[in-house]
Amino acid sequence: MSLLVVGLSHRSAPVSVLERASLNADAQVKLLQDTVAAEPATEAAVLATCNRIELYADVDKFHAGVAELSTLLAQHSGVGLEELTPYLYVHYEDRAVHHLFSVACGLDSMVVGEGQILGQIKDSLARAQELHSAGRLLNDLFQQALRVGKRAHSETGIDRAGQSLVTFGLEQLARGGDVQEWARGKKALVIGAGSMSSLAAATLARAGVAEVVVANRTFDRAERLARILSEGDDTHVPARAVPMESVPAELTRADVAVSCTGATGLVLTAESVAEAVGGRTPAPAPGTGGDGPAAPGGGSGRTAGPDARQGGPAATSLGSEDGCPLDLSAVQGTAGFSVLGEAAVAGMAAADLEQHAAWVDNGTVGGGQRAASPARPGVLDPAAETDAIAALAATVATVGRIPERRRPEPVEEPQRPEPVLFLLDLAMPRDIDAAVHRLAGVRLVDIESLAEASAGAPMAADVDQVRRIVSDEVAAFGAALRAAHITPTVVALRTMAADVVASEIARLDGRLPGLDDKHRAEITQTVRRVVDKLLHAPTVRVKQLAAEPGGAGYADALRTLFDLDPETVAAVSRAEDSTTQRDRGPA
Repeated sequence: MSLLVVGLSHRSAPVSVLERASLNADAQVKLLQDTVAAEPATEAAVLATCNRIELYADVDKFHAGVAELSTLLAQHSGVGLEELTPYLYVHYEDRAVHHLFSVACGLDSMVVGEGQILGQIKDSLARAQELHSAGRLLNDLFQQALRVGKRAHSETGIDRAGQSLVTFGLEQLARGGDVQEWARGKKALVIGAGSMSSLAAATLARAGVAEVVVANRTFDRAERLARILSEGDDTHVPARAVPMESVPAELTRADVAVSCTGATGLVLTAESVAEAVGGRTPAPAPGTGGDGPAAPGGGSGRTAGPDARQGGPAATSLGSEDGCPLDLSAVQGTAGFSVLGEAAVAGMAAADLEQHAAWVDNGTVGGGQRAASPARPGVLDPAAETDAIAALAATVATVGRIPERRRPEPVEEPQRPEPVLFLLDLAMPRDIDAAVHRLAGVRLVDIESLAEASAGAPMAADVDQVRRIVSDEVAAFGAALRAAHITPTVVALRTMAADVVASEIARLDGRLPGLDDKHRAEITQTVRRVVDKLLHAPTVRVKQLAAEPGGAGYADALRTLFDLDPETVAAVSRAEDSTTQRDRGPA
């Protein structure tokens, strides 16, 4: 049997796909049950967090295992297999071990070094044990991953390489400033009472917010969290619990809101957030156009309206360029470019390009009325420009539009008012409508924006040390796993030897019925010592060899050489697995 992991994460898939593929608790249980019921897999565990979904299994066939696990992930996530497949990654045997150990150390997290993943791995193991889907392999793997993660945090400064997702999110809300200074005196609303929401509430309390309001669908859990915040030594802050129905009203009074629930739909829509900040933001200045997005492409990609093309007011306002079918404000005064040349027509549609070419080639240009002037140095001769535009017209017939050849002119965007409401969405799928990004007076940080912000974060020197720890631990785990693989065969060999000794002693009793107990015991002990000495060196050596890479074949060789019964070996393995599952609990 071999370890296989199939999954997707923030590194392989866009947030929109992760959001749709997220698994709630019931879906994870069903996925585990269906996986162990599938033919290639005998063990299974699911690691599902806000930015990863991974299915671990012990399989007997690689290709069949990949196909089955991928299909099961698609079925239970609700995302079609064809759509999901490009974002899936597969790790096998040692690479799968290396992946989980890296995840446990925070090396694969959105925020490098964050410690929340250890609790999530522990929960995944507990779920698999509760459903009896984790056998010896996954029990050993996940518990060792927890130990490796704890070792990385205790022996290195990996914590300095990043923070928890909550802390990083709050820093983004504060635009990289001091979180305590930013949070001091603010009123906070926390939606949800799970582990991530509880961490967010405690972090805000320690940062100095004036009040924390906790909303949750299960009111008792909200009350419990509020009580902990109020009575905690390091989180002593006024806190109260409210039902979910009170969220819209509480949002109107909040300065910052954090949401992390298990809801499958939106908890805060753009409309509800707009209502919450209504009247709290200043009206846009006249002529600024409010807070809407700027016109796409800046100035250089624009074309004039009909008036400009027909020589109407928009065109005549440009003086010497009457009748030009372009919005010349995008290129007027640009040193080195002519309003007649390629810079002017960049991005123009085919029909407009033909009209512009006709305008250039209307005889007036040839007459010299639009010749280059000292105010516009570097322009081409009008006749040459006519030829150039004719060539561009041939190109545009093939590609549809002329590509932009120069950087667009900067466009002055209307100034946004300072935020009056800060929103942090840590849920997957998202709790807060992404359209909130466009609302004036609101600053939203969600999983997607956190991924973008952390993409270019520098790696600390401690990360290299953690990577070395992971490599060493993977090698040690692989050696232990390979050595354990041969143990049932060695046990079966020694059992067979003991049976041979017992059979020969019984045969001796038949041939020497008068042998007294003292001599019989001495003969029995002598024979056993001989057998043990003969088997000692080979069994010790075969365990050493089996622990090395490529040593898996020694167990097969041992079974063949001594003609061991495969069922005897399997019985030893089953006995060990049952003992392991009975005695072992989460680390």
